Amino acid sequence: MAKWTSILGCVMAPVVLAACTQTAGGPPPGMTAAQGAAYCAKLTSVYSEYVAGLATSMGGVGRGGGQSDIDARVAVAQCQEGNTGAGIPVLQRELRNNKVEVPPP
Repeated sequence: MAKWTSILGCVMAPVVLAACTQTAGGPPPGMTAAQGAAYCAKLTSVYSEYVAGLATSMGGVGRGGGQSDIDARVAVAQCQEGNTGAGIPVLQRELRNNKVEVPPP
């Protein structure tokens, strides 16, 4: 029985490792790295223009805002580091939450 466990472990380890590395970072499915970076830059620009600078009385998060502002800043940093797959959905969500139209990819 121990022999089977050892063999199964040797066979499964590369599969598990490959699954972990394929989902970490990078562009969203269906986008190249360049497309992901360009779309992230577009979302960052729209967020900066229409949400980050708005006062809270106008529906924006304002300067030094709450959790959504922090989430967006982390998403922008993820985009800049090339982890567009993590940054894009957060920026899209924050735009929708602030009633700003999300630009198409």
